[in-house]
Amino acid sequence: MEGPGNKGAICSIFLAGGCFWGLQKYMDLIPGVVSTQVGYANGKTRNPTYEAVCYTQTGHAETVKVEYDPADLPLDRLLALYFDAIDPLTRNRQGFDVGPQYRTGIYYESEADRRIAEASVIELQKK
Repeated sequence: MEGPGNKGAICSIFLAGGCFWGLQKYMDLIPGVVSTQVGYANGKTRNPTYEAVCYTQTGHAETVKVEYDPADLPLDRLLALYFDAIDPLTRNRQGFDVGPQYRTGIYYESEADRRIAEASVIELQKK
C-alpha cells in the first residue's frame, strides 16, 4: 500500500458507533469510501460471534472497517462525517441500541491516523 495522499492508495480505519449495519450503510453512501466490512474490535475473546457479543461479556464493540481513498476523502473529513452520524457523547448507546458493544471508538493502524483521529476529537470538543 502506498502512503496516504497518493492517488490510488487505499487506507483503512475501524469505526464503532452503534449498530454496525447502520453505520456500514451510512459509510457506504460516502463518496471516497471504497468498501466496508462489519466485525468486532477491542474485545478480549478470539473470533466472537454476534450472540457472544450480545449476551456475554466479550468486551467487543460492533465496528465497521472502512476502506477509503484519501486522495478523494481525507481521513479528517471521513471522521467529521462519522461524528455527524453518531452521538459520541452517549456511553454504550446509539439510538435504541444499548450495551457496551454499541460504544463509540476509532481504531487505527498507523501513528499518522492516530494523530488525525486525536485532532478530530479535539475539533469535535470545540463544538
